Amino acid sequence: MPDELVNSVSSDSGRRPVSPVQITASDAPDQPTPSPELDVLYRGFEKELLVPLWTEIGDLMPPHPQSKATAHLWRWDTLLDLADRAGHLVPVGRGGERRAIALANPSLDGKPYATPTLWAAIQYLMPGEDAPEHRHTQNAFRFVVEGEGVWTVVGEDPIPMTRGDFLPQAGWNWHAHHNGASEPMAWIDGLDIPFQYVTESQFFEFGRDAISEAEHATPERSRSERLWGHPGLRPVSMLDESQGSPLLRYPWADTDAALTDQLELEADGFPGTLEPGHAAIRFTNPTNAKDVLPTIRTEFHRIVSGTETAPVREVGSSVYQVFDGTGRVTVGEHSWTVQRGDLFVVPSWQPLSIRSESSASDSDSGALDLFRFSDTPIFEKLNLYRMETTR
Repeated sequence: MPDELVNSVSSDSGRRPVSPVQITASDAPDQPTPSPELDVLYRGFEKELLVPLWTEIGDLMPPHPQSKATAHLWRWDTLLDLADRAGHLVPVGRGGERRAIALANPSLDGKPYATPTLWAAIQYLMPGEDAPEHRHTQNAFRFVVEGEGVWTVVGEDPIPMTRGDFLPQAGWNWHAHHNGASEPMAWIDGLDIPFQYVTESQFFEFGRDAISEAEHATPERSRSERLWGHPGLRPVSMLDESQGSPLLRYPWADTDAALTDQLELEADGFPGTLEPGHAAIRFTNPTNAKDVLPTIRTEFHRIVSGTETAPVREVGSSVYQVFDGTGRVTVGEHSWTVQRGDLFVVPSWQPLSIRSESSASDSDSGALDLFRFSDTPIFEKLNLYRMETTR
């Protein structure tokens, strides 16, 4: 309703002015006794857009986080089928920019948000297609659960994407994609879109309509890997700290080897795993050993068959994708059997436990492998992060 119409509604028409603030007196403990005088006071608050703390403190200051999000599971087979259908119906180009289909948490009013701070989507690129260049302040990454043949081009550097690869991209970097293969390819995107939306801090720019012939190259290793992809070694020409990782591809072979080594050390009687039968690694920025992105934490977990993780709850939300294997996931009161590609959400302060039921028949490692991303860096920077084991 336009402002002039809102302002025209007055007591002359028998109705009080419309206000987005609505306060109702409650005959409840710790509340003032309802009376005509209290009603007049509350109408005055409504008119001046004021809200008394004593009527709202239960929602504003609960004893622990009460997430608006709900634990939810998306089946990869269903997502992939719908993405393929979109690939034959929806073009990639200016306007839509990407054939990306976002996960919408069922408790967030239909918004394309996996959690109140995290965005997750399946992106699908047909053979020979290019996704045009653009840049945005939102921090982003790509994770490949299956397939190959797409190169993402960040700052004119073509970077290969193959199964198991993790590809971070800090905000405000030009990027595009091209599929040089004969088959479509899907992957998941993660961004901090909801966080930047609610904080009103986002920027976006279109780039070139087409990438160059040189950027259509298909190198086995990107320039960023050649410079930064040597463990424990840093180019002396680049000693400044970067808020986002300059290493733009973390190949699966390195992740797999690190997880395997942890579990073999445990078998030899040495420390290294997160808990018995549970190996985990965190992707880090080689310039400062911190998270690869300033607002998003990314990790990979391997859980040996028969192992059940201790229930853990944390401030902040996370999204998991099953990379390989099968298992049983319990988030709060929700529980599901999961398999390769499935994605699920863990809302803030809801306990999570995972039981691996994998074998050599459904997992290359024989274990349950999971990729995870979360908003933990935001809460750590604000000194609001907490984590506890619930058993």
